[in-house]
Amino acid sequence: MNSRSRGVRLSCCLSLLILLTCYVSAIAGPTGTLIIFNAGSLTVPLAQMEKEFEARNPGVDIRREAGGSTKLARMIAESGKPADIMASADYEVIDKTLMPKDASWNVRFASNQLVLCYTDKSKFANTINADNWYEILERKGVSWGHTDPNLDPCGYRALMVLQLAEIYYKKPDLAKKLLANRPVENVLPKAKELVSLLQAGKLDFAWEYLSVAVQHKLRYVKLPNEVNLGDYRLDDYYKQANVEVTGDKPGKIITRIGSSCTYGLTIIKSAPNPDLAVAFLQYMMSPEGGLKILQESGQPPTIPCWVPTKEMKESLPAPLRDLVQVKELK
Repeated sequence: MNSRSRGVRLSCCLSLLILLTCYVSAIAGPTGTLIIFNAGSLTVPLAQMEKEFEARNPGVDIRREAGGSTKLARMIAESGKPADIMASADYEVIDKTLMPKDASWNVRFASNQLVLCYTDKSKFANTINADNWYEILERKGVSWGHTDPNLDPCGYRALMVLQLAEIYYKKPDLAKKLLANRPVENVLPKAKELVSLLQAGKLDFAWEYLSVAVQHKLRYVKLPNEVNLGDYRLDDYYKQANVEVTGDKPGKIITRIGSSCTYGLTIIKSAPNPDLAVAFLQYMMSPEGGLKILQESGQPPTIPCWVPTKEMKESLPAPLRDLVQVKELK
């Protein structure tokens, strides 16, 4: 065999090897480390999604950091913490903290509502209901709390619920009276801390999302839709509530306006592994995948997921566009 023939044969072998490598890679699926920052209320369903996705893709290692959505978004925007995906309990956190510098789109994928959680150890556990809950929270000796509104959407939503209850039940100054009976030490950074105190009998009641109550098998009082922030059709009504929280700079104040509990997610522009992030969101936003797990976890998924403009849909990675519809806001 002459040198030219050997060269041609070698070239063919290399081409075949490259094709074979690409084929094996495609069959093997995505690989690498995926960093997800997620709202605390998504911890349980995302743990299940992580387990299922890693089982399907053995080369993937998912690392999650859970906490208050506002705090996590600031860690990305202000501290430059590396993250591939941000999943927020309030889509507006992504809009106001991460866009447009750190994110270019924001998909709405789930909803929730607030409930008043308690256990068998709680005072008045056998008498509290949807008609008398605010009377019980006002009683001396009853211990109740919520998350920090400056760090977690559930915290400022809890305060909105009190304001809406004042309107709905026609009880002037109700929110002020209730807060006067809530010690400042019962305002905690994370939902899981409230759950732990409830389960230990150190707290009688805590404001949480319905999904959290279901996942942790807590007892809860379900409130009217006009109060619970759970019905997007009442968004105009919810706007009557507002809460001031700290901004991204010392002294800066942001006013959060009442709206339904709508969750948002995005891929961070500086994502260390954007291709893997896309692959995971293809699974997470699928009705047969992550959205099914959300439903089973007591958290209503939005099927299909949606964005507010055609332009935003076009900015999504191509593999995600068929999973999203455009629902223009009024």
